Amino acid sequence: MFHCPVPVPVGDRVLLGHGSGGKLSADLLRQVILPAFANPALDRLDDQAVVEVRGLRLAFTTDTFVVKPLVFPGGDIGSLAVHGTINDLAMGGARPLFLSAAFILEEGLPMETLRRVTASLQGAAAAAGVPVVTGDTKVVEKGSGDGLFVNTSGIGLVEDGLLLSSDQARPRDAVLLSGTLGDHGIAILAQREGLEFECPIESDSAALHGLVARLLAATREVRCLRDPTRGGLASALNEIAARSGVGMLLDERAIPVREEVKGACEMLGLDPLYVANEGKLVAIVAAGAAEAALGALRDHPLGREARRIGTVTEGHPGLVAMRTVIGATRVVDMLAGDQLPRIC
Repeated sequence: MFHCPVPVPVGDRVLLGHGSGGKLSADLLRQVILPAFANPALDRLDDQAVVEVRGLRLAFTTDTFVVKPLVFPGGDIGSLAVHGTINDLAMGGARPLFLSAAFILEEGLPMETLRRVTASLQGAAAAAGVPVVTGDTKVVEKGSGDGLFVNTSGIGLVEDGLLLSSDQARPRDAVLLSGTLGDHGIAILAQREGLEFECPIESDSAALHGLVARLLAATREVRCLRDPTRGGLASALNEIAARSGVGMLLDERAIPVREEVKGACEMLGLDPLYVANEGKLVAIVAAGAAEAALGALRDHPLGREARRIGTVTEGHPGLVAMRTVIGATRVVDMLAGDQLPRIC
């Protein structure tokens, strides 16, 4: 009774919404990208591919950052690129080892901007203990880019026997969230649109591999990890529910959102569940390990506001629902379009 059978077509032109992380992105992958490159590692559709090389389990990921503006409260495109790539490795349980960094520069970009971004990228990599060991630089004509785009790739090492994937969720598992929603997306929007709030909102951009290591040291009954970036928490949970063939029931009262972010979302007509985050993770954990997992998350500086926000269910497979603060139940679907473009 929850499903809408009408598909969203890709169409004959790329739309901004194809980069949203929502339904259009999923359709683009399913109809264009995956048929061209289908293979077992890619078909898992996780944040990273885990492959075996001479007895080692290596995680590999790549990401391109097109955030606008280049500098925002709490970070810039350089630190964001490092954090985003490290986090994609960490969501597979990998210990990040090396990064690459490639810059696409638009003619006319101030050299001082480039210096700031490269210094920030290097600083973030050094702080995380993951060196940048290779890269590339390209320049395009003025008007052919938007100042600066950054591509980063990462390689990490996964322990034998550890399997974290979006198809591993099981009924009665706990859904955990490491902290507040929406900080990054609202910080970007406020900077972009020149909005001022009584309490400044900063991006939550951070490298999460230390938090993941703390969690996995406490329990190995973690089924799946995701960092809810594009499309927010709603898209991340819908992807897991679809891949695992399970349902999910969230509790709106348990989902932490800062008052200033909540106020900004209400004013702008946005839903925090769909707003991007760059320093949070969602964990699907076996029910019996939920308390140990929460304790481990809360024992780390990046997880002190961790909460249990829901439960994996046997009913309504492939669908995420939520009990609201007024006691009703609503469907938390994936967005068809793009609520906030160019946020990562």
